[in-house]
Amino acid sequence: MAKEIKTIGVLTSGGDAPGMNAAIRAVVRKSIDNGLKVKGIKKGYQGLLNEEIIDMEARSVSDIIQRGGTILGTARCMDFMTEEGQQRGYEICKKHGIDGLVVIGGDGSYRGAQALSRHGINTIGIPGTIDLDIACTDYTIGFDTAVNTAMQAIDKVRDTSSSHERCSIIEVMGRNAGYIALWCGVATGGDDILLPEKYDYNEQQIINNIIANRKKGKTHHLIINAEGIGHSTSMARRVEAATGIETRATILGYMQRGGSPTCKDRYYASIMGSYAADILFEGKTNRVVGYKHGEFTDFDIEEALQMQKDIPPYQYEISKALAI
Repeated sequence: MAKEIKTIGVLTSGGDAPGMNAAIRAVVRKSIDNGLKVKGIKKGYQGLLNEEIIDMEARSVSDIIQRGGTILGTARCMDFMTEEGQQRGYEICKKHGIDGLVVIGGDGSYRGAQALSRHGINTIGIPGTIDLDIACTDYTIGFDTAVNTAMQAIDKVRDTSSSHERCSIIEVMGRNAGYIALWCGVATGGDDILLPEKYDYNEQQIINNIIANRKKGKTHHLIINAEGIGHSTSMARRVEAATGIETRATILGYMQRGGSPTCKDRYYASIMGSYAADILFEGKTNRVVGYKHGEFTDFDIEEALQMQKDIPPYQYEISKALAI
């Protein structure tokens, strides 16, 4: 028989992502619709250990769906990686009457949720990360906004690169995943797209491409470099020395995490948050919400953490073909 849930908590953990507020709003309002009490936990697992816990009503999440970041705040918590920290988290949940928890974040956040589930707190994870690096889902909250923010910035850099006949190396976020770089590279007409999953560190090939394109009459060269490769500034110096072409590096950085979420991020986050609230109400635990093959679904957290994700081979081949 499913465990009866009366009060749930919701927290955001790890890196922030546009759309997290939409997910929080959906969790709170759908849970209230289901007859549950809701508590917000500030600053992720660190806030849980510090007992930064507040009551939330439907009005608590008014006027937040359009805001970037997370109204609950987020932090990384080393203490929660320990058995002692996890036990304290469980005891604090019980002290505040929290018998279910929704965790919005990435892989590391799910491990914390998994630990609380083992202690008896029903837990559901929602994929909130701009990196799109969670294998069980085709969509993660924040990716669409981040990739559009990066694309617009790259378009602007490309304008000035063309004016000055430069080579531009533009570094985008993504941690150890190349999805933002791949999407931006294709969407902005990148000449070279460097992905952690595919790059062979053959810098001479990039130099050859730049020289060959210049001989064909191309006046500028655009390289999209993923964060997982990095070192864009030193790469720019080496490329300029080898080609004699003025080369500049631009690291877009944390601007990609901010800003008002796109319609897609708001909509998908709202559905995922509602879905999480519903399956928690049904008594499910140790699950992560996902979007797979056009449907919203859920997976066992252990199963989700063991899944592997790679750049789709056909999409990668297309990115190279279109750069000719």
